[in-house]
Amino acid sequence: MSNLVYIRYELLRAFRNRRFFFFSIGFPLLFYFAIAAPNRSTTNFDGSGISLPLYYMVGLTAFGTMVAMISTGTRIASERQIGWTRQLRITPLRTRAYFRAKVLTAYMMSGLTIVLLGLAGSSLGVSLPAGHWLAMVGLILVALLPFAALGIMLGHLINVDSIGPATGGGASLLAFLGGTWFPLHGFLLQLGRYLPSYWLVQAAHTGLTGQGWPARGWIVIAAWSAVFVAGALYAFRRDTKRV
Repeated sequence: MSNLVYIRYELLRAFRNRRFFFFSIGFPLLFYFAIAAPNRSTTNFDGSGISLPLYYMVGLTAFGTMVAMISTGTRIASERQIGWTRQLRITPLRTRAYFRAKVLTAYMMSGLTIVLLGLAGSSLGVSLPAGHWLAMVGLILVALLPFAALGIMLGHLINVDSIGPATGGGASLLAFLGGTWFPLHGFLLQLGRYLPSYWLVQAAHTGLTGQGWPARGWIVIAAWSAVFVAGALYAFRRDTKRV
């Protein structure tokens, strides 16, 4: 199986997965309209100085893209159960190409989430300068790196019966601690600054200010990326050694 054929196969599987589309794209959109539409006139959400439609647009963009990345684990767990990953090991497909296809597919789903939530925000009157949009998207793509590795790691560690609660619960907890739903204060703020989800939300908030991360943001994302990449490689190698 060639690299391009496998990437095409991954993309087709992702686009045909209705459950994946609902939770990674449909749910954030529904949640956004349910909260933001009735409160579109709120111009200072929770003392942040930011309108509620704008705050939730960028917050749910962070949440939706994170779910899209972590959900890679669900597809991997399913492939392991039916023996597809074992079948791939007897093909010429390289390990690097396998990971590349998983990550590229997740990024394409994340990109679709960004576009749709941006359009949803525009429909409620949200407007950002083009430079802010570009800065936001660029930082989001960087901030998603640890979540891509996390999804692959979980997919090779957890079976198909447990992967749904693990990915869904994990994404929800990370979103809560990252400040997706409301501005963080006190202890939660101090804790969140050490988590990749916080800096993913801050990457989305770049659309509000046009300003990038401080040095701590880059360090946290780099550190968690290294940890999860190492974990993904370990989980993959352990899984491939099984008979």
